[in-house]
Amino acid sequence: AREGYKSIDTISFECAVERVIAGAAKRNKILSQEERRVVAFHESGHALVGWLLEHTEAVLKILPKDQYLLTKDQLFERMCMALGGRVAEAITFNKVTTGAQDDLRKVTRIAYSMMKQYGMMPSIGHLSFLETESGPGIGRRPFSQGLQQVMDHEAKLLIAQAYRRTEKLLMDNRDKLKMLADALLEKEVINYEDIEALLGPPPHGPKKTISPQSWIEAERDKQDRGEEELPPQLPPYKEEQEPHLSYV
Repeated sequence: AREGYKSIDTISFECAVERVIAGAAKRNKILSQEERRVVAFHESGHALVGWLLEHTEAVLKILPKDQYLLTKDQLFERMCMALGGRVAEAITFNKVTTGAQDDLRKVTRIAYSMMKQYGMMPSIGHLSFLETESGPGIGRRPFSQGLQQVMDHEAKLLIAQAYRRTEKLLMDNRDKLKMLADALLEKEVINYEDIEALLGPPPHGPKKTISPQSWIEAERDKQDRGEEELPPQLPPYKEEQEPHLSYV
């Protein structure tokens, strides 16, 4: 959403896709009609999953500043929301694009953090390793190659489970996905009230909204500096003074 507006728009989506495909956003890039349609369904997939699941945020909602503790269900549903764009592309166009690169990176990092840091996987146990302890050039990692293989296997299973959950959710609500994407293409800008009028109220209660930060600018700056988003740490997703859109 653009700074100062409680809404989401296709211009922001264009910038987001350009950032993933080509690095820093290029404002003079014009998307074709087909590209705009793909982007609309991709972002509507994120929005619809966030609207329908219990532990996810609406497109325009931020996490409370003091929410430091997250459950396994909350993290899992964040994975589902991040996968919403890729799944929406797949079920709508029978193909996928590079637009989900950043989403997949987030999903992968959440999955590994649940095992390596938060001790949330029974097959791994109540263990926690600092991210740097397994990084290259840091010295011998504090777990065996066998345990690493178990982590890799469990991460793939967890992500596959999240993908299937997201796929079923969007397949069961394909009519809502199309309505949301069509509205975005037609109006260019849709807000919370528009989404509620199209989809009905969120099934798990209202989603709070707040004027969003221009996350496009923040993400562009991060890309220009070559920074990568860190995996979730405690406190995860700690908010600063300005809010941001939660699905990115």
